[in-house]
Formats: sequence, C-alpha cells, structure tokens
Amino acid sequence: MSRRTPALIAAAVLLPLALTACSTPDGDATAGDGAAAKSEGFPYTVKNCGVTTTFEAPPKRVVTMNQHVTEIMLELGLKKSLVGTAYLDDQVLPKYAKDYASVPVIAKEYPSYEQVLAANPDFVYGGYGSAFTAGDGRGREALKKSGIESRLNTESCTKGDQPMDTLYEEIRQVGRTFGVTDRAEAWIKQAKADNAATAKKLTGIEPVPVFVYDSGDKTASTAGGEGIGNELIERAGGTNVFADLDKPFGDASWENVVARKPEVIVIYDYGATTVEQKKKRLLGDPALTDVPAIKNKRFAVMPLSDAVLGVRVPAAVDKLAAQLHPGATTP
Repeated sequence: MSRRTPALIAAAVLLPLALTACSTPDGDATAGDGAAAKSEGFPYTVKNCGVTTTFEAPPKRVVTMNQHVTEIMLELGLKKSLVGTAYLDDQVLPKYAKDYASVPVIAKEYPSYEQVLAANPDFVYGGYGSAFTAGDGRGREALKKSGIESRLNTESCTKGDQPMDTLYEEIRQVGRTFGVTDRAEAWIKQAKADNAATAKKLTGIEPVPVFVYDSGDKTASTAGGEGIGNELIERAGGTNVFADLDKPFGDASWENVVARKPEVIVIYDYGATTVEQKKKRLLGDPALTDVPAIKNKRFAVMPLSDAVLGVRVPAAVDKLAAQLHPGATTP
C-alpha cells in the first residue's frame, strides 16, 4: 500500500546543518502550548519500539509524519510544538483543521532527510515504520546522530496485546514526553467512557463476519488480527474473517475471501481510488458472486485514519457499530 511504503525520493545527502539538540537539564525549556516551564517530571526515560530515550525536558521543535500521529499531537494541544508535518491519508478532523493549517507541510508524502533537517527539529514522530526507512536516510539511528530524538507509533512494533490498551499507553507516553500528562489522562478517561457506551448498545448482539477491503487486485490487502483495526471490528460487533493474519495489515487471496463468507465488507476510504471504484471492483468480480456481502450489497465505509492507532478510534468504533448493526445502535 502506497502510504506505508516511502515515496520515490532521491538518495538523501547528509547535510552538516547545525541542529537544535534535546533540551538541556537546566530546566529552562518549555514544552510548547502550556507545558511547565521548569520541566516538572523530567528527566523521563521511555522505551519505544526498541529505542530507549531519556528526555531532560519536553521536545520543543517537532516534525510529525503520518496523519494519526499529527492528530494525537493536536488533540493534546501541542500545535505550538509542531514545526513541520507530512503525509495525510485523508482530511484532518474539522476540530483540528485550524490548528493543522498553522503547521508547515514539509512534504506531501514522506520528506527526504534534507527536508526533515531543514525544519530544524529536535524530535520526529512517525506513524508507520516506513516513516523511518533507513534507506531513505530517515532511520532513527541517523536522526539520533544528528541530535534528533524520535518516536514510532507503537502499533508498528507491538504484538500479542490488546490494541486498545496500546492506544491508551501511546497517548499516555506522548503526554508524558511533552509534559502534558493531565491532558493525556483526560483523553484516556473519556475514551474509556465512550468505548463502554458503545459496548452497552451492543449487549446481546450476535457478531457479523466482516472482511476489510483496503486495496488490491490480484490479492486483497486487508486488516489482520494484530492491529487496532481488528479490535475496532470486534468492539463494533463484528468478527474479522482474517483475524488469523498475525499483523495489522496483510494480503489475502480472493479464494479465501470467498471461503470465509463475510456478511459485510468494510471499505477503507483513502487515496486516489474512491469508495465507489472499490465497490465497483468488488461487485464486478465474478469470483465473488457467492460472497454473502456481495449478494446483499452490504458495505460499510471507514476513513483509513479511523482504523489506525490514533485519537479517532473510540468514535470510529461507534460509527462502525452503527453500520454493522443499525437497528441495535439507533437511540
């Protein structure tokens, strides 16, 4: 899928630019947009996707790569810390539009190493592993050598746990890194309440078999069993027919789609291919004629940014539940 593979970028040339390093432990740094001026609660050490970092103060100049991590920063009120952003899958939520407009977009897709350096960040936050592709010069080790700390959204490196808990911990760690713990904990509390409210609506409901269609022609790119996308389906009253794929996203044969008889197809909406084009491809495939979801034309639609580890997830669960079980979730 194009958003998870780096854009075709010329090999980056390392530039000996003077960079702002992480804040020193003298306590005079601020964390942008309301964090404590004296860096209360620091130093803070966190292990993220195999990289251990100690922060003496909150990062002050941040570049985000991928939409869901950008929205995490904006939700936590950290727009003043952002000096650059890149790679939207779709439109940011209306509640973030004004703040997002104030942040320089340094690249439409992934920036080159030169473009990252030009923003003079002290921290880079990536959403997918491809944000830190070493071959394009953006590896976390290379950034570290240039005085730039980094974080990778933990959906890209966490396996075998409960993804909703991973989301809560992602928000908690980001809040802690930027000295806005109270904001992070308030978001987590509300998210748990929203998830509980959706679960209550679905009490006694029989789950429906769901196939996620992200993209693909020869094979189907779909949601596997390890990511937040799978848990989102389960919490919305569905059963992911490809939950046995041991990764957040994977490829499935069309023969297996037919064999697993999904009753609803969830289409991820993003990129240049429209939802209607995806529906046309599915409905026009003679091999899928006997699939119950195709026979009954039962589709649900989700923006891709709803189905990754970010702040949209609790609301996305409720929206998907309304599409899978419209009668049960109507107030």
